[in-house]
Amino acid sequence: MNNVNKTLYIPLYAKALVSKRGLFIKDERAEKIWETEGFALKGKSKSKWLAYYLGIRAAVFDDWVKEKIKEMPDAAVVHIGCGLDSRVERVGAIDVRWYDLDFPEVIEERKRFFNEADNYKMLSGNATRCDWIQEIQSDSIIVIMEGVSMYIPEDELCTLFARLSESFESVALLTDCYSVFAAKMSKYRNPINDVGVSTVYGIDEPQRLSVGSISFCTEHEMTPKNYINELPGIEKSIFEKLYAGKFASKLYKLFEYKK
Repeated sequence: MNNVNKTLYIPLYAKALVSKRGLFIKDERAEKIWETEGFALKGKSKSKWLAYYLGIRAAVFDDWVKEKIKEMPDAAVVHIGCGLDSRVERVGAIDVRWYDLDFPEVIEERKRFFNEADNYKMLSGNATRCDWIQEIQSDSIIVIMEGVSMYIPEDELCTLFARLSESFESVALLTDCYSVFAAKMSKYRNPINDVGVSTVYGIDEPQRLSVGSISFCTEHEMTPKNYINELPGIEKSIFEKLYAGKFASKLYKLFEYKK
């Protein structure tokens, strides 16, 4: 795998860790994969504080997906940049058409641990080339882009959003983003540097991705208080200073779009 694809091991480790500690999400699949296939992470990428942050991020995306499935019962779910994530299992999407999309080498790795079913398919491809769209059997989609946008230039994100607008009657999309400042700082302090990634992108104005009939609708809280409160005593205080303060809110954003 190239270095960007190797970043999938960082959230996998995080989900395995928080699940094992009984925090935020329950992900037995991540625990099992990590125990048997653990990648040799180092430095900041194996920080428990980062793991807590990524665990909360996963829980926030899970909550959003569950809500959107209720609102859009006929929609298909498309998880762009799925890596080895087991969200389809965590949210209990048994009767939902679900597509996990990632680069061919990632999907090849993923197929070692997951099996396709009538309602569940794994798609190989580059998200911004959009040829995978023809595989989606639905006029309505719920799109998850967790930990993805920072690796895609803005013009390519706009191309993706435009194709989604052209191809589907209704779209709900949630994506986390770096700010432009965070992207500039990432070359010095980002855990992804530990797996060889140095180029990332940021977005300060979410409306810049409003293309076609897809428009920015709201910004979500990245680290909700109810999840932070699951942390014990001193860990809660330290985490709030590291990942939930005013400075952190200027670095990481969570944007929702719709058509």
